[in-house]
Amino acid sequence: MKKRTISFIVILTLILSLAAGCSGGAGKDSGSGPADGEYQAEFNTDSSMFHVNEAYDGKGTLTVKGGQMMIHVTLVSKKVVNLFVGKAEDAKKDGAELLEPTTDTVEYSDGTTGEAYGFDIPVPALDEEFDVALLGAKGKWYDHKVSVSLAE
Repeated sequence: MKKRTISFIVILTLILSLAAGCSGGAGKDSGSGPADGEYQAEFNTDSSMFHVNEAYDGKGTLTVKGGQMMIHVTLVSKKVVNLFVGKAEDAKKDGAELLEPTTDTVEYSDGTTGEAYGFDIPVPALDEEFDVALLGAKGKWYDHKVSVSLAE
């Protein structure tokens, strides 16, 4: 009888350990998003004119810190001068927090290099569309829908 009880406890402990290990996804914390760190992520847009530089295959670097997510994407050129998370009408308002570009050096597959603007864009949630407005070099605002998902 004692042997059976000990065997039962050992098996039960193993089952509970396996269940606990399977309950959360890899790289997740508390089930709300990826754990703190850096990840490669897909940056999807609704426009062929507003997208990640071809040298990066549609991907950017997603940084997660304290539950906050930010993706850095390098665009095709320097023709997008500001971004705004939200709609263009709100971006035009006084006090709107515009995202300033970084100047990124791009290395292309043929060995050439060039410069393009990059942006650090706050990501409210993975796999859900959100609004991003962009200010073009000619001074006009454009509305877009974007989404971010972890790269496979």
